[in-house]
Amino acid sequence: MTNLRFYGMALHSGQASNPTPNRFPPLRFIRQWMALGFGLTLGSILVACTPTTVPLGPASINSRYTDEQPALSANGRFLAFVSNRNGSRNIWLYDMQQRQFVELPRLNRTEAIAESPSVSNTARYIVYLSANQGRPALAIYDRITRGSQVLYQAYQGWLRNPQISPDGRYVVFESGNRGQWDIEVLDRGPNIELDRLDGVPGTPSFLAP
Repeated sequence: MTNLRFYGMALHSGQASNPTPNRFPPLRFIRQWMALGFGLTLGSILVACTPTTVPLGPASINSRYTDEQPALSANGRFLAFVSNRNGSRNIWLYDMQQRQFVELPRLNRTEAIAESPSVSNTARYIVYLSANQGRPALAIYDRITRGSQVLYQAYQGWLRNPQISPDGRYVVFESGNRGQWDIEVLDRGPNIELDRLDGVPGTPSFLAP
């Protein structure tokens, strides 16, 4: 059985929990989650990042290594996928218009496994799963700021199948925290810059009731 739960950004800033569906927790808990999320962002994502060696100039997508889990941007230009061609499972981004790879500084790390990428309209935002020491986390990478942020840290169970909305505001994924697979909907908030097809940041979109 799969259940659907909808949360605001404050609920999943950094700590997995079992809040009541469709309700927000008391303010004191929101502050605790926000503080923990800030620590996870700095400690788990921005530290010990290592650059992925990206071929310069035109290059083929495939290699003699394992390339899998493709995700296409809404504009059809960018292709994100997972490859172990650098000795570890990293996320790669390929520009199919220019036929070359795009650098993703500060995304991939040698001690963590990156899985299941999903990209927004123009691939400004890349949502993915990161596993470090057996603990899965849902993270998002911004190609403009060149930084990653933890959206959700699981302390029990597992996460799978993350997807980001085309404009980059909403993220959905499956969580096994309760011993069954639940669908989680995460709202990154009304103040983020949306990834529009025309490349101009716009006003947020809203989920239909």
